[in-house]
Amino acid sequence: MPLIDRNGRMYNKNEKPFSQDKILEFLYDTVFGRCILKVLTMPMLSEIVGKFMDSELSKPLIKPFIRKNNINLSEYYTDNIKSYNDFFTRKIRPEMRKIDKNPESLISPCDSKLSVYNINPDSVFRIKGSDYSIYDMIKNPELAKKFEGGICLIFRLEVTDYHRYCYFDSGRKSNNVHIRGVLHTVNPIAFRRYNVYKQNSREYTLLHTENFGDAVQIEVGAMMVGKIQNHHGKCRFSRGQEKGMFLFGGSTIVLLLQKDKALIDDDIVRNTKNGFETIVKYGEKIGLKK
Repeated sequence: MPLIDRNGRMYNKNEKPFSQDKILEFLYDTVFGRCILKVLTMPMLSEIVGKFMDSELSKPLIKPFIRKNNINLSEYYTDNIKSYNDFFTRKIRPEMRKIDKNPESLISPCDSKLSVYNINPDSVFRIKGSDYSIYDMIKNPELAKKFEGGICLIFRLEVTDYHRYCYFDSGRKSNNVHIRGVLHTVNPIAFRRYNVYKQNSREYTLLHTENFGDAVQIEVGAMMVGKIQNHHGKCRFSRGQEKGMFLFGGSTIVLLLQKDKALIDDDIVRNTKNGFETIVKYGEKIGLKK
């Protein structure tokens, strides 16, 4: 899906090719590649890769990644970087991500590519060839029913995005619910053969917010991401407070809002209808309280 920013500038994915695409085409589009994929997506292997990414042995991967993706290190705190995961989860300087504190504003919980959809009783969301419902996502029919008539926001993070995420409003939350799954990449190539969102490991939380009612935020892990690191269990939280982070890999956040709780900005709604993902930033306004 092509990308568009909040100023209306379009980005063609071909302008910035990723070498990983050729590897993923091999894994998903060939018989031998799919045999390898069965091994690669085992949680045990993901844990092994995670341990490597946490170790000092992974440090040589950092500089090539910085060069390839033109990352401006001046925007981040980079002290005490001892592993690739330390670098991948580097914390951004507060002045680089202004949090909209207006209680009427719905803000983005992360840097990502955003699409938005209405939730109907029989909604099956087709995103880059993958079909799923909110019932599939959280495996809790009673809770899922609360969001019929509401809005589903899909925030897709790429490996170059900032991989920490925040609370979009103030309120209180339930304990985190983890759903173990087979880890597949969120790269669009995967959607040709696998229903990725149903198979991925994920973690969701029921949020009782001050301005937008009850909401569910779901963090979805990708291939080689064996760890979604949420900082808190049951607690109170504040708008813009860091909620957690993803370790190595591209990942996705799904936000479910109830009916008549928010109005999403027109450009985002229009872009989704026209087949574009909208580039949004952590803490940025993406809608208003209804």
